[in-house]
Amino acid sequence: MELNKAVEVFRGFTKKSHAFDHALGVMYYDLDTAAPKNAAQGFAETMEIMSEITYNLTVDPERMEAVEVLMAHKDELPELLRREAVEEHKSIEFMKNIPIEEYTSFTALLAEANSKWREAKNTNNYSLFEPILAKIVDYNRKFAEYQHTDKCAYDYWLNEFEDGASIEMLDEFFGKLKKELVPLVKRITEKGDIIDASFMNKSYPIPEQRKFMAYLMNVMGINPDDCVLGEVEHPFTTNFNKHDVRITTHYYENMAISSMYSVIHEGGHALYELNTGDDLIGSPLATGSSLGIHESQSRFYENIIGRSEAFIEYVFPEMKKLFPEQLEGVTAHDFYLAVNKSEPSLIRTEADEVTYCLHIMVRYELEKRLMDGSLTTKELPAEWNRLYKEYLGVDVPSDTEGVLQDSHWSGGSIGYFPSYALGSAYGAQIYHHMKKELDIDKLVSEGRIPEITAWLTDKIYKYGKVKKPDELIMNACGEKFNADYYVNYLKEKYEKIYNL
Repeated sequence: MELNKAVEVFRGFTKKSHAFDHALGVMYYDLDTAAPKNAAQGFAETMEIMSEITYNLTVDPERMEAVEVLMAHKDELPELLRREAVEEHKSIEFMKNIPIEEYTSFTALLAEANSKWREAKNTNNYSLFEPILAKIVDYNRKFAEYQHTDKCAYDYWLNEFEDGASIEMLDEFFGKLKKELVPLVKRITEKGDIIDASFMNKSYPIPEQRKFMAYLMNVMGINPDDCVLGEVEHPFTTNFNKHDVRITTHYYENMAISSMYSVIHEGGHALYELNTGDDLIGSPLATGSSLGIHESQSRFYENIIGRSEAFIEYVFPEMKKLFPEQLEGVTAHDFYLAVNKSEPSLIRTEADEVTYCLHIMVRYELEKRLMDGSLTTKELPAEWNRLYKEYLGVDVPSDTEGVLQDSHWSGGSIGYFPSYALGSAYGAQIYHHMKKELDIDKLVSEGRIPEITAWLTDKIYKYGKVKKPDELIMNACGEKFNADYYVNYLKEKYEKIYNL
């Protein structure tokens, strides 16, 4: 196959793959947001058939030949086409090493897994989910082994989620955080319960919460014609193209802060996807560079922007208007202190910035052992509870508030969690360098967040997946990744809040 023909064939298959991915994404979104409980079985059967089609589309002989031709001429190709070819070659190599019957069975299993996880979480019955989780772990091990890599299974998946990540790298990273942050947590704890956040647990009617979330999305500069908000058990973001991004949240009447920060978090993901380059539409490059870089943006907006005093002061008048009784006698500064209150907790998504990474460390340690076989899924809840006691000093009263709290494992994503911690560190480093060019507090206090997004678009978003994580950090910061910025950011912020 000559080069021009290869490009033509490649483009044709790329369009087909994008169309199937779009259709499958809509189906998954529907299952999570709108489908009735008993839809799961029919959905799983449909997914098994759809996954066979996508598998065959990926390993189509004509497509593979076209990609091989492009790879043979990759140094001659324009940058975007070269990066597309590299990504497609990687996908093909992964898929062709997996037996089709195992791939389709795994896809069907994940369709069932999400439903079983939700049922198990809502009924506090881990045994409903455990057999499926055991199969998911087994599939992840096997799929890694099929790639004929010299990496162990967990190293393989860590690197898939975040280019360059490994057990060795993360052991060093988390070791540093543990060394620096555990003493900070201890100093804060010794100060005692000096921040009153009791008003956060009053009844905040959900209809008013919905109005406030629409307001927050507007403040963030999210166009409702390109992005909608749905309701699910566990919040997530899905991207079909830069003009169709879906974010989700979960409302708790007595915990309004939960939906507030899940919307800001998922809104950060959305802003990334909404601002990828127009030249990337329809290509496999029209998404974030990595999960860690993606999480750097969600965590940046959720914490660095969303929990700043400037942001709280800006949105507080709207909150007072919607919740006058709940916030009677409460000032913007009171609310700022409340949303930054630090104390060990059970739920990762509700954790403060200082203790958050301890939640991630628990999951990282458990995933390592699940993947190397030294921990079974039956033993998982007890070990989860033990580590929460050791790392955070809290007793876990139920599996609903423990091992079943996150949806990631039900989606097959083992190796995802460390990206949250890496993302937090990336975000702090980006913030440090952004401040050299922008007066961030002034922009936020005046509701000019789109100007911050424009800076991030120029440095990160517009490139989609064209640049790798280390290239984007260098592009935004002018230096390699350095976790010291994250440690320093937390120390500076919380030493001031707690007068340490």
